[in-house]
Amino acid sequence: MTVSWIVIALGIIVSLLGYYLTPGAWGYGILGFGLAHIVLGILDMFRNPIRSR
Repeated sequence: MTVSWIVIALGIIVSLLGYYLTPGAWGYGILGFGLAHIVLGILDMFRNPIRSR
């Protein structure tokens, strides 16, 4: 769960960086990369981990 929050936080930081660079193609790419990390971090929270014995 902690790793998911770290991924989400980094995604927010990267998305904000991309948002400030949005007039260019690099800004849109960085923004999308950050948003993908946010989505993947949220999806990771709902994943059912396999427990080993």
